[in-house]
Amino acid sequence: MNLKYDKFSKSSILGFAKKLEGNSLVEVCDKKILEHNYSGKGNFGQVLEKFYFLYEPNSDAKADFAEVGLELKSSPIKRLKNNHYRAKERLVLNIINYEEVVHQNFETSAFWKKNAHLLLVFYLHDKEKNILEYLIKFVDEWSFPALDLEIIKQDWQIIQNKILQGKAHELSEGDTFYLGAVTKGSQGGNPRKQPYSKEPAKQRAYSLKQGYVNHIIASISGEPSLYGKLIPSLEGVKKLSIEELVISKFTHFYGKKVTEIIDELSLQINQKSKNFYANLTKAILGIALDKKIEEFEKANIVVKTVRLKENNLPKEDISFPVFRYEKIVGENWEESQIKEIMEQKFLFVFFQFLGKELILKKVKFWNMPYRDMLEVQKVWKQTQFLVKNGNIVKVIQKDQQGKERRYTNFPNKKFNHVAHVRPHARNAQDTLSLPVQDRVTQARKYTKHCFWLNNTYIQEHIYEDEQR
Repeated sequence: MNLKYDKFSKSSILGFAKKLEGNSLVEVCDKKILEHNYSGKGNFGQVLEKFYFLYEPNSDAKADFAEVGLELKSSPIKRLKNNHYRAKERLVLNIINYEEVVHQNFETSAFWKKNAHLLLVFYLHDKEKNILEYLIKFVDEWSFPALDLEIIKQDWQIIQNKILQGKAHELSEGDTFYLGAVTKGSQGGNPRKQPYSKEPAKQRAYSLKQGYVNHIIASISGEPSLYGKLIPSLEGVKKLSIEELVISKFTHFYGKKVTEIIDELSLQINQKSKNFYANLTKAILGIALDKKIEEFEKANIVVKTVRLKENNLPKEDISFPVFRYEKIVGENWEESQIKEIMEQKFLFVFFQFLGKELILKKVKFWNMPYRDMLEVQKVWKQTQFLVKNGNIVKVIQKDQQGKERRYTNFPNKKFNHVAHVRPHARNAQDTLSLPVQDRVTQARKYTKHCFWLNNTYIQEHIYEDEQR
């Protein structure tokens, strides 16, 4: 085949790839491309390989341009209101072979052989357009900086260790920082054998987390840095993991009142502001208040502040973003909004009331264990069932003042010990559209709801659980 680039020359491949910028596939490929019906998720990359670089899409263990060790990856992006660009999703890499990875080390692993050097093609997703018309915005090569690579090595080893323990079926993206293990395949998860357990494990692939892809996009597009660094050097991350480094910065303040921490750090921040605890966390970590925490952003780490009563019970349950009724009925569990949220890594910062004042008790990195994720799945499944069948409201009763109160069938705190569903709205009129009319109220809209973690679960399985 007459290639328009020299496959033995990295500069030739990159030069040819750069011609994609500012164009769509239909503009740069042979017109034969129009004879093929390509649509749907993932097909952009296949068309790019077949009709622009002129090689057949494959699942080879080698890099796509094996002669120069360059792996081609394409990924959708979205434009923000400030005209910056962000990843639409994580960047999925190669499939994890459970049987083989346990015998590998990082430097000779299938992951590293394939993904050491990436040729990235970012295109602007537009649901109104055919994939052939998507505008290609950025094209560049990416090699992992030494500090990031050290964290990715640690992530790879965490994934490998879990498989070695016979727990491939318990893998979660929340286990790691930059390099994740994402489910790959149909709704059933394409069950695969694992070497040290009879339990089948869902097929998974290595992936760069969405936050890390955002960092890549910002780097190659020349955006000004909005980040402050936790880890000053490569030697720093070799001595202490991100978790150990963060915890070491907080332990000095354990047992101290919030007012004492503010004084010691010479902070000028409004204690009544909505972002007070986020700013206090940054200050303790040594990050300027106008900066984001680079390592947290790359790893999609969610910081949750919890205020404990004197008996260690959190003052409140923890809420998550409102779900859309019309969206949840069409979800499958593996790609559901709540599963994606709960698979993230969290940093819990616990304060406890001492009279009317708060003292810092401890911080803890946490991601939800597999057994508890199954409980969340039950809550999600029951919620989906009720919305699909228009069976949200159980009964309407009037109180002593004659005001109507609605009681729902949504899973409450008695449903299971992990999570529940309840309103998360300004008032009863703060609603979202329903896909099916509610049987009792005949309503086509209903008050916004979300999933919540039970405060008793937070106490027993996060704050007081020292096994993790």
